[in-house]
This record gives sequence, structure tokens and C-alpha cells, in this order.
Amino acid sequence: MSIDRKRLILEAATKSFSLFGYKATTMDQVAKLANVGKGTIYTFFKNKEELFDEIIKELILEMKMAAEETYDESLSFYENVHQSLYRILEFRKEHQLTIKLFQEEKEIGTPAVLDVISTLENMILNYIKERVKQAIIRGDIKECDPELTAFVMLKLYVALIFDWEKNHEPLDKEEILNLFKQYIFIGLSK
Repeated sequence: MSIDRKRLILEAATKSFSLFGYKATTMDQVAKLANVGKGTIYTFFKNKEELFDEIIKELILEMKMAAEETYDESLSFYENVHQSLYRILEFRKEHQLTIKLFQEEKEIGTPAVLDVISTLENMILNYIKERVKQAIIRGDIKECDPELTAFVMLKLYVALIFDWEKNHEPLDKEEILNLFKQYIFIGLSK
């Protein structure tokens, strides 16, 4: 029964953070949405920060699984990185909680949200960095700095998906792959 209550609280808190953001969410709101007493929340979580951390851990796990689902051994390194990055950023664009967090980061700059955004970016960077290291070992790409390469790849993707759309028609997945191939992989090819 307690597992169900904890899950109910996590779902209610996710909904509240998604609707109102981190700063505006209160434990009273979460209790009301979960249909439990506020004291029940405190049997599982010390405070709002701990509750938020638990939700973010789940979110990161979901993002990693979304990226892993796209990996296909028969595809080239750049196609796999493209698929993974596209899926992660698609997830970020579609998931209500991440949409609200990025909005709150821009508009308010809540420290806890800034930390989460940084954590999400580091997760993505580490994921790409590991893929780059594996590609170097397999001989798919030439020797390079995996961390710097991951950073450039992510920033290019963010620019092509989010920044480009501010003033232009959105690029489709194939156009992004071609640009990614042209600007990144031709330079990394052996």
C-alpha cells in the first residue's frame, strides 16, 4: 500500500511541477493533487527538494531509455548519435515537466531548476561522450577529445532544433542528419 501512496505522491508532484514549475509548487498542492494528507508526503520525502530530486532521477532514467531505444548496431556511429540526440531532444520538447523547467530556468532562474538543467545536460553529454569513446575504440572515427566532441555535437543539435526554429521553418530529421554529417562527421571520418 505504501508503494502505491509513494507513486501517487510522485505522480501528483510531477503534475504540479509540470503545471506550476518548481518555485510555485507547494507541498500543500502536491498533497491535494495526490489526495493525501501533507504528513503522508513527509513519511516518504523530507522536503520539496528531496521529492523533486526523486522525480528528476526518474526523468533522467526515462531520457536514457529513450536514447537507448534508438540505438541500432547495424547503423553507423553518426546515424546512432543522430538518432539518440534527436530522441533525447524530442523527449525534452514533448515532456511537460522539461518544458516547464526550461521555461522557469529562462524566466525566473530558480537555483534548484538551474541545477536540474545542468544535471540533464551533463547526463546527455556523458551519454554522447561514452558513444564517442566506443566509436574511437572500434575505429569508426579518428582520435578526438570525447568530452569536447560531445559538447560540440549537443550544442549543434540544440542550435538546429531549438534556436533555428525561432526565426526559420523547423528542419526535419533528415535535414538535421545531413547537416550533422556535413559539419561534424566529415571532419571525424578516417
